[in-house]
Amino acid sequence: MKINLSSPDVTEAEIQAVCDVLRTPNLSLGPKVPEFEHAFCDYIGKKHALAVNSGTSALFISLVALGIGPGDEVITTPFTFIATSNSIMMVGAKPVFVDIDPVNYNIDPEKIEAAITDKTKAIMPVEVFGNPANFDKICEIADRHNLVVIEDSCEALGSCLNGKKAGTFGKVSFFAFYPNKQMTTGEGGILLTDDEEVVEHCSALRNQGRGRNTGWLGHQVLGYNFRLSDINCAMGIVQLSRIEEFKAKRKQVAKWYQEELANEANLIVPEEGPGVDMNWFVFVVRLTDQFTTQQRDAVLTYMCEAGIGCSNYFVPVHLQPFMREKFGFKQGDFPVTEHIGERTIALPFYNNLSQEQVKIVRDELKAAISKI
Repeated sequence: MKINLSSPDVTEAEIQAVCDVLRTPNLSLGPKVPEFEHAFCDYIGKKHALAVNSGTSALFISLVALGIGPGDEVITTPFTFIATSNSIMMVGAKPVFVDIDPVNYNIDPEKIEAAITDKTKAIMPVEVFGNPANFDKICEIADRHNLVVIEDSCEALGSCLNGKKAGTFGKVSFFAFYPNKQMTTGEGGILLTDDEEVVEHCSALRNQGRGRNTGWLGHQVLGYNFRLSDINCAMGIVQLSRIEEFKAKRKQVAKWYQEELANEANLIVPEEGPGVDMNWFVFVVRLTDQFTTQQRDAVLTYMCEAGIGCSNYFVPVHLQPFMREKFGFKQGDFPVTEHIGERTIALPFYNNLSQEQVKIVRDELKAAISKI
């Protein structure tokens, strides 16, 4: 690609931190793991953090620790990465989808209460693309119905709503560190909570069921190897120390896109919204309503052939083949999600994307639209 869809921001400081760990005997279960966890607690403002090998693992073990399983329902969004609903299904519970807000693409608070049943145990909202809009309203609904909020903040590190940080709305929250995220550890994730029982249970689950005092061959519960290595955590410590730098860079790139695409009548360009301070995860524009999915796909094809990394973001979860087969979902079940998912285009977006590159993307996008 001439311009990639995403690219991590790695400097000599991260490389040196990794090399320093490689010169020690502590490649895993060493001092960098708790150092990374403590740094995250300090940044987010939570009492406990557990570093794990992926955001998906963090989602899964939190559900186990909260006692959610077969026969239970968890309300969530169909407009998200598949891991959100997968984690619910992995514990034997049922994801109950609620359609989304057509402006910010998060789960629509006005539609949540109609989906609550006597089987509902939790709400798992997602800060889609890094936007925490509506999360205060979601928490109010959960409180009224005595439901747990499990906050999938994997896309929202550094974002805030009315001064409150993403990762502080739920009883449990998570971030993920795949290389296209706001910061990266190569692969990895982290779970945050103020709940002592949840963190103790999750700590055992990530480390083959070992308790804090059971020793290497003592296993108090069924567990997994979801650990994150000191190599990853060393990189994460440096990346997290740069998060405000990253946020400023991403805000600048988003501003360039907003300026360059402001007068494009065929596009809906994202904005932050009232009270929202975003650390942008991706920059996703949307074709206006007269365009079809086939035309959107033609735009993607044209841009990829021109060397511009781009993608559709997201394919509605309920229309994935295995979800249709298991739950009987069909086209039309969540019309707002489907309408938006048919027209989205994720543009190249990363910290060090230049203004000149943004203009190249603009020109290729305009050319692609003109040809459909």
